[in-house]
Amino acid sequence: YGRFEARIKIPRGQGIWPAFWMMGVNIDSRGWPDDGELDVMENIGREPSTVHGTLHGPGYSGADGLSTPFQSPNGRPFADDYHLYAVEWEPSLIRWYVDGTNFKTVKPSDLPAGARWVFDHEMFMLLNVAVGGNWPGNPDQTSVFPQRMLVDYVRVYRR
Repeated sequence: YGRFEARIKIPRGQGIWPAFWMMGVNIDSRGWPDDGELDVMENIGREPSTVHGTLHGPGYSGADGLSTPFQSPNGRPFADDYHLYAVEWEPSLIRWYVDGTNFKTVKPSDLPAGARWVFDHEMFMLLNVAVGGNWPGNPDQTSVFPQRMLVDYVRVYRR
Protein backbone atom coordinates (compact mmCIF):
# COMPACT_ATOMS: atom_id res chain seq x y z
CA TYR A 1 0.00 0.00 0.00
CA GLY A 2 1.10 3.55 -0.56
CA ARG A 3 1.30 6.29 -3.15
CA PHE A 4 2.67 5.43 -6.59
CA GLU A 5 3.39 8.31 -8.94
CA ALA A 6 5.26 9.09 -12.13
CA ARG A 7 5.85 12.36 -13.97
CA ILE A 8 5.46 11.43 -17.63
CA LYS A 9 5.28 13.06 -21.04
CA ILE A 10 3.31 10.59 -23.12
CA PRO A 11 3.68 10.02 -26.86
CA ARG A 12 0.95 10.82 -29.36
CA GLY A 13 -0.66 9.35 -32.43
CA GLN A 14 -3.27 6.93 -33.73
CA GLY A 15 -2.63 3.42 -32.42
CA ILE A 16 -0.20 4.57 -29.72
CA TRP A 17 -1.03 3.29 -26.22
CA PRO A 18 1.15 4.57 -23.34
CA ALA A 19 0.45 3.20 -19.87
CA PHE A 20 1.57 3.34 -16.24
CA TRP A 21 0.10 0.31 -14.48
CA MET A 22 0.47 -2.34 -11.79
CA MET A 23 -0.01 -6.11 -11.72
CA GLY A 24 -0.19 -8.57 -8.83
CA VAL A 25 3.12 -10.32 -8.08
CA ASN A 26 1.41 -13.73 -8.29
CA ILE A 27 0.21 -13.24 -11.88
CA ASP A 28 2.07 -16.38 -13.02
CA SER A 29 0.29 -18.66 -10.53
CA ARG A 30 -3.09 -16.90 -10.10
CA GLY A 31 -3.53 -15.65 -13.66
CA TRP A 32 -5.21 -12.55 -15.03
CA PRO A 33 -7.45 -10.98 -13.85
CA ASP A 34 -7.53 -12.97 -10.60
CA ASP A 35 -4.31 -11.37 -9.35
CA GLY A 36 -5.54 -7.85 -10.15
CA GLU A 37 -4.50 -5.08 -12.49
CA LEU A 38 -4.47 -1.42 -11.52
CA ASP A 39 -4.08 0.99 -14.45
CA VAL A 40 -2.80 4.28 -13.05
CA MET A 41 -2.89 5.94 -16.49
CA GLU A 42 -3.63 4.81 -20.00
CA ASN A 43 -4.05 6.93 -23.11
CA ILE A 44 -5.08 5.97 -26.60
CA GLY A 45 -3.90 8.17 -29.43
CA ARG A 46 -7.31 8.98 -30.83
CA GLU A 47 -8.19 10.61 -27.47
CA PRO A 48 -5.29 13.07 -27.02
CA SER A 49 -6.95 15.03 -24.19
CA THR A 50 -8.13 11.99 -22.20
CA VAL A 51 -6.41 9.54 -19.87
CA HIS A 52 -8.08 6.60 -18.17
CA GLY A 53 -7.77 5.04 -14.70
CA THR A 54 -9.00 1.44 -14.51
CA LEU A 55 -9.26 -1.48 -12.10
CA HIS A 56 -9.40 -5.08 -13.42
CA GLY A 57 -10.25 -8.14 -11.33
CA PRO A 58 -12.41 -11.27 -11.52
CA GLY A 59 -15.85 -10.20 -12.79
CA TYR A 60 -14.66 -6.71 -13.84
CA SER A 61 -11.96 -7.03 -16.47
CA GLY A 62 -11.23 -6.17 -20.08
CA ALA A 63 -13.99 -4.01 -21.52
CA ASP A 64 -15.86 -4.46 -18.20
CA GLY A 65 -13.04 -3.02 -16.08
CA LEU A 66 -13.96 -0.26 -13.66
CA SER A 67 -12.71 2.62 -15.79
CA THR A 68 -13.03 6.39 -15.54
CA PRO A 69 -11.75 8.89 -18.10
CA PHE A 70 -10.11 12.16 -17.07
CA GLN A 71 -10.23 15.10 -19.47
CA SER A 72 -7.41 17.61 -19.72
CA PRO A 73 -8.79 20.67 -17.87
CA ASN A 74 -7.55 23.05 -20.57
CA GLY A 75 -8.40 20.72 -23.47
CA ARG A 76 -4.75 20.42 -24.51
CA PRO A 77 -3.36 17.01 -25.44
CA PHE A 78 -1.59 15.26 -22.57
CA ALA A 79 1.37 14.68 -24.93
CA ASP A 80 2.08 18.43 -24.98
CA ASP A 81 3.74 18.45 -21.56
CA TYR A 82 4.74 16.40 -18.52
CA HIS A 83 1.94 15.42 -16.13
CA LEU A 84 1.94 13.73 -12.72
CA TYR A 85 -0.09 10.50 -12.68
CA ALA A 86 -0.65 8.81 -9.32
CA VAL A 87 -2.66 6.35 -7.25
CA GLU A 88 -3.05 6.14 -3.51
CA TRP A 89 -3.64 2.51 -2.60
CA GLU A 90 -5.03 1.55 0.82
CA PRO A 91 -6.41 -1.80 2.04
CA SER A 92 -9.99 -0.98 1.00
CA LEU A 93 -9.63 2.09 -1.19
CA ILE A 94 -7.81 3.22 -4.33
CA ARG A 95 -7.70 6.86 -5.50
CA TRP A 96 -6.49 8.11 -8.91
CA TYR A 97 -4.92 11.53 -9.55
CA VAL A 98 -3.70 13.61 -12.48
CA ASP A 99 -1.65 16.68 -11.55
CA GLY A 100 -3.04 16.55 -8.01
CA THR A 101 -6.71 16.26 -9.04
CA ASN A 102 -8.51 13.20 -7.62
CA PHE A 103 -10.69 11.96 -10.46
CA LYS A 104 -11.59 8.44 -9.36
CA THR A 105 -12.01 6.49 -6.12
CA VAL A 106 -12.91 2.79 -5.88
CA LYS A 107 -13.66 0.68 -2.81
CA PRO A 108 -14.81 -2.94 -2.52
CA SER A 109 -18.48 -1.88 -2.27
CA ASP A 110 -18.15 -0.36 -5.80
CA LEU A 111 -17.45 -3.76 -7.38
CA PRO A 112 -20.13 -5.61 -9.33
CA ALA A 113 -22.31 -7.91 -7.23
CA GLY A 114 -20.41 -11.06 -6.25
CA ALA A 115 -17.04 -9.76 -7.50
CA ARG A 116 -13.93 -10.09 -5.32
CA TRP A 117 -11.54 -7.31 -4.25
CA VAL A 118 -8.10 -8.63 -5.24
CA PHE A 119 -5.96 -5.65 -4.23
CA ASP A 120 -4.69 -6.93 -0.89
CA HIS A 121 -1.26 -8.24 -1.92
CA GLU A 122 1.98 -6.95 -3.42
CA MET A 123 2.00 -5.58 -6.95
CA PHE A 124 4.72 -4.51 -9.37
CA MET A 125 4.76 -1.44 -11.63
CA LEU A 126 5.05 -1.25 -15.41
CA LEU A 127 5.52 1.73 -17.70
CA ASN A 128 5.24 0.96 -21.39
CA VAL A 129 4.13 2.09 -24.82
CA ALA A 130 2.13 -0.44 -26.84
CA VAL A 131 1.30 -0.08 -30.51
CA GLY A 132 -2.07 -1.22 -31.86
CA GLY A 133 -4.67 -3.46 -30.29
CA ASN A 134 -8.45 -3.62 -30.05
CA TRP A 135 -8.82 -0.54 -27.88
CA PRO A 136 -6.43 1.98 -29.49
CA GLY A 137 -6.79 0.57 -32.99
CA ASN A 138 -3.89 0.26 -35.40
CA PRO A 139 -1.54 3.02 -36.47
CA ASP A 140 -2.50 4.72 -39.71
CA GLN A 141 -0.89 7.09 -42.22
CA THR A 142 -0.97 9.90 -39.60
CA SER A 143 1.06 7.88 -37.06
CA VAL A 144 4.69 8.93 -36.69
CA PHE A 145 7.54 6.66 -35.58
CA PRO A 146 9.62 6.30 -33.52
CA GLN A 147 7.59 7.13 -30.43
CA ARG A 148 8.91 7.81 -26.92
CA MET A 149 7.37 8.06 -23.50
CA LEU A 150 9.56 10.38 -21.42
CA VAL A 151 9.63 9.58 -17.70
CA ASP A 152 11.01 12.33 -15.49
CA TYR A 153 10.69 10.25 -12.32
CA VAL A 154 8.84 7.44 -10.57
CA ARG A 155 8.25 7.66 -6.82
CA VAL A 156 6.76 5.22 -4.35
CA TYR A 157 5.73 6.22 -0.84
CA ARG A 158 4.95 3.53 1.70
CA ARG A 159 1.77 3.99 3.73
